[in-house]
Order: sequence, then C-alpha cells, then structure tokens
Amino acid sequence: MIRFSLIFLALTFFGCSTTSLDKQKESVSSEIKLTDDELLDTVQKETFKYFWDYAEPNSGLARERFHPDGIYPDNDKNIVTTGGSGFGLMAIVSGMSRGYVTKEEGVQRLDKIADFLAKADRFHGAWSHWIDGNTGKVKPFGIKDNGGDLVETSFLISGMITVREYLKTGSEKEKAVAQKYDALWKGVEWQWFTNNKNVLYWHWSPTYDWQMNFPLEGYNECLITYIMAASSPTHPIDAKVYHEGWARSGGIVSAKTKYNLPLILKHNGAEEFGGPLFWAHYSYVGLDPNQLSDKYANYWDLNVNQVKIDYQYCLENPKKFGYYGANYWGLTASYSRNPDGSIGYDAHMPGNDKGVISPTAAISSIVYTPKESLAVIRNLYENHKKEAWGSAGFYDAVDLQNKWAAQRYLAIDQGPEIVMIENYRSGLLWKLFMNAPEVQQGLVKLGFSSTKYGF
Repeated sequence: MIRFSLIFLALTFFGCSTTSLDKQKESVSSEIKLTDDELLDTVQKETFKYFWDYAEPNSGLARERFHPDGIYPDNDKNIVTTGGSGFGLMAIVSGMSRGYVTKEEGVQRLDKIADFLAKADRFHGAWSHWIDGNTGKVKPFGIKDNGGDLVETSFLISGMITVREYLKTGSEKEKAVAQKYDALWKGVEWQWFTNNKNVLYWHWSPTYDWQMNFPLEGYNECLITYIMAASSPTHPIDAKVYHEGWARSGGIVSAKTKYNLPLILKHNGAEEFGGPLFWAHYSYVGLDPNQLSDKYANYWDLNVNQVKIDYQYCLENPKKFGYYGANYWGLTASYSRNPDGSIGYDAHMPGNDKGVISPTAAISSIVYTPKESLAVIRNLYENHKKEAWGSAGFYDAVDLQNKWAAQRYLAIDQGPEIVMIENYRSGLLWKLFMNAPEVQQGLVKLGFSSTKYGF
C-alpha cells in the first residue's frame, strides 16, 4: 500500500508538472510573433478561402460579395463578378502553387469554370459585369448596363491567359483545360468595341446599344483593357486606338507633383493626389510594371508614387481621423461607413477621405511598398484582429476610430490581395502573364518596352 501510494503521488506530481509546463509552453508560443513570411502566408491562405470555400457553387466563379452572416441584398448570393473572377483565376493558380489545394483539385475547378463561361451570355465575345451563377444569364449592373462589359472582361482575360500559361505544358487533362481558356479569350471582339472610332468603349447593350457612352480614356484602372485588345490574335485593335483614345494624343501626361512625388499621368478626376489605390492594382495583377515603360510613363514609378502619395496623405491626416499613421493607412474603393453607422460603398482616396481604411489598399500595394504594407498587415492582425479579421481574411473596410468594420468581403478587393502577395513572394503570376507571347506582341505593338522581359 505504501509503495502504491508513493507511485500514485509521483504520477500525480509529474502529471501536474507536465500539465503546468504544457500551459507555460502554450503561453510562450502564443506570444511568439509570426515572421513576415509566415504572416503573409497566413493572410494569403485565409483570403484564398474567398475564391475556394466561398465561391459560387454552381459555376465555381467568384461571388460578387460574400457576407458571413448569410444576409444578402436583393437575394444576390449567387451573383458572380466577371472581373473579380479574373483575379480569382490567378488566386487558384497561386493556391495550387502553394499547396493550399492540390493540382488535381485546382484543375478540376478551373475546368468547371471554363465550361460555365463557355455557355454564359456573351456580347460580341465580352461577358457582362455580373452573371447569374445558376443560369449563366446576364444580371444587369444598371438599367442600361445589361450587356458586354469590356473592362471587366479584360480583368477576366488576364486571368485566363495566366491559367493557360500555367497549364499548357502539363498533363493531357491540364493541356485540355488550357485550350479551353485559350479559345475563350480569342472569342472577344475587341476591335468591335471601338464603335468605329479610335477609342475603346466600356459597354455595349443589345437593347441600349452604345447609350452608356463611356470611352476608356486614361488614366484609371483600364490600361489592361487596351493591352488585351492589342494582344488579341483574332480581333485586335490598331495602335492608334491606344495612343489617340487612352492616351488622349499625349494629353494623359501630367507635370504635377504631390509631396515632391511626380504623378506622371493625369488621374481622371483626381489630378492632385491620384485616384483610389485599386488603380495601381487591377491592371497590374498580371502586367508587371517593373522596368515597364512607354512614351508616356515608367509604370513602376507611376504606381510607387501613387501609393506613396496615399501613404503620405494618411500620415499628414488633414482631417485628424483617429489611428491614421504609418501602420494604418490605405484608401481605395470598398465598403464604407455611412454617417449613421450603416454600411455603404465609396471610392476612398485622398480627395474623398471618409476615415475608412480598406485593408486591400495597403496589402495589394505590397509589391510597391513592402515595409509600409507589412506594417499595416501586422498592426491589423496583431492589434485589431477582433475587429478586422474574419473567415476569409481581413474584412473589406475598417474604421478604428468608430470601432467599426464592414464584416463583409468583395471579390475585387480580396483577389488583388492574394495575387499581389504572390507576386511579392515569388513573382509567379507576373512571370506567367508577361511571358505569354501574345501579351509581349501586344505590348510591343503599343510601344512598350521591358528590360526585365527582354522586349
């Protein structure tokens, strides 16, 4: 009995000690900060869920929006976004390369998406801004916006070309999927969208024709539309459409500076500070601005300066919003806080500052301002995770001064986060897109040169 009691006491003592040590280890490990790469991988992997776990189930495409609470306006839970799905295609390539999903799973999803898009409504080859994920029919974005959306289509096409390049030398199944995307992008009638003028038009409707009347003139997020149109092997535009339309016969160039930083190009409606930061993201998820120039701009300097102007504005903080600073900055289009505290939408920028920071603004700028972007990511993740972080990464918009967050997600904001983090970490998506032969031919046709890619 004595021996048994001693053994029991010993086991109890060591059991308690082990439990205590385990708790101490857990406490210590919970205080260990993630390295920069671990932090970026965490953000990238969790944000990937938007395009994988929370994709529209029938089509496999990216929902326009994801509301974790399940409450959607106008019952649009199954509405998919064309442009956001282009970013989503790149996100899936990134996810396969990182092992977030297997190559086989990724190819299966990409095959499903290609088949859906082949049957969806198209208008002279272009897809609509929104598509019903159940039927493939157009979901009007506005009364007259019920036809082809060339800008959204160009974002989608940049993703398609990236997928094609990633899969084209793979297995027979992978090659077959690559061929599907190759056929899809070659069906877009880019030249038709000039309406017989030397400029591209954003919209065309089978019922309202050209009544939207939105010529694409620079500078904003639409540069990639002209590059895709010039790169098409089937329905290309002439170079003069780019130079006379987009570049306004040279009128696109700006001599203005802000914070001693040249703006380089005239930002439409935002010539003093530059526009919302998505202008430095959407066209450049595949288009690599490193060492890329034409006679109007060095595109690396253009984007770096726009982001740094936004950063300097937030540091200056002329409206004295709480928390603005080196680890809390970034203004772009996103959900927004209305004066009554409800959720709205706004194109935030220095000229339209509502005190709302959009995490995608700094995160997607990491290729331009890695130190400054990482400071925002780390601050939100480590100090404001309760307010800012949800089931698919950082929420779309945050207002720390009012202890508010839009606990929702948008494809066009989540997508660039994943893609630009990948480009910062590996350059993968830039390499795939920029090495596509048609893309290089289109860029050369428009007068671009890239020391990095040898043209």
